[in-house]
Amino acid sequence: MRLDFTFPKYLALGYLAVVIVVLSTVSVFLGLGWTVDRVHATQNGYRGTGMDQVKWPAAERALKAANVVPEALDPASPEGDKATDVYQNVQVLKDLSAEQFGRVMSSITEWVAPDEGCGYCHNVENMADDSLYTKKVARRMLEMTRHINNDWKAHVANTGVTCYTCHKGNPVPANIWFADPSPQKDAGVMATNDGMGHPNKTNGSSSLPRDPLSPLLFGKEPIRVAGTTGLPSKPYGASIQSTEQTYSLMMHMSASLGVNCTFCHNTRSFSDWADSTPQRMTAWHGIQMARDLNGSYLDPLKGVYPPNRLGPLGDAPKVSCATCHQGANKPLLGVSMAKDFPELGGVPAK
Repeated sequence: MRLDFTFPKYLALGYLAVVIVVLSTVSVFLGLGWTVDRVHATQNGYRGTGMDQVKWPAAERALKAANVVPEALDPASPEGDKATDVYQNVQVLKDLSAEQFGRVMSSITEWVAPDEGCGYCHNVENMADDSLYTKKVARRMLEMTRHINNDWKAHVANTGVTCYTCHKGNPVPANIWFADPSPQKDAGVMATNDGMGHPNKTNGSSSLPRDPLSPLLFGKEPIRVAGTTGLPSKPYGASIQSTEQTYSLMMHMSASLGVNCTFCHNTRSFSDWADSTPQRMTAWHGIQMARDLNGSYLDPLKGVYPPNRLGPLGDAPKVSCATCHQGANKPLLGVSMAKDFPELGGVPAK
């Protein structure tokens, strides 16, 4: 007896098997309560310009979990003895009462060194001792925090910052940076390739310059893109090299805030302020703030840090957009911890 298995029959059986597998899989997923995360987009700019922000629910859930804010300690009274009357060698928080001072110190321990405790910055045998470099750095960081909350409202508005904004329970913030020694060019007559063609986290794994932070967030080079004329023209025209540096910084900012370029820019004309969103001005002030903090507060500490805490070129750790934002377009998803800590908002000395 000859079996007549023709091609159409095999094909029909194959289709039937696929349908059975798919239906079985779907039924199992539904039975377990599994759902499919769908990428969604929200309009961020002018209608019809494609200025949308793309979001992935799983990433949003992870971001929310990473930005849980610790509960603030009960408020402290500004009345009573001053911290300087109770404690020795108080140099920054001299305007606080002893109760306020204790509240800030307890909070900093939780925000910065929950595992190490007071001993991370202090000689616990003599709390007034200044032998630990971490105590000297912490003093300057307190001054910097007050400076941000008082003088950089153009960027932080009334949300402000605390030590937790950057540290999140870690003695060293996760997203500090050092000047990057660009690798030598493999071949050719040029001494270096200006850091091009070496993908890294900062430049968004692209071939753009690997260290745009040194000249643009520490140095004061203009952040410009190539103009529309044949030759670079001031004030907006820039060389191709400068443009590449600018785009590398923009890649860093986009990743740091977890946003697309269109969060600030209209892609039909990146340089045009009239077509940009209000967020671009906030970002501009953020760039100026980073330059101020790196130049005035952070890099000058290189003489305080031990050698193992310095970068490969001997510079101190510095801040970038990622240091505070850590993937969120608003640090801590916009929750203000500073409102619960007027002690860090620059209370005028009396």
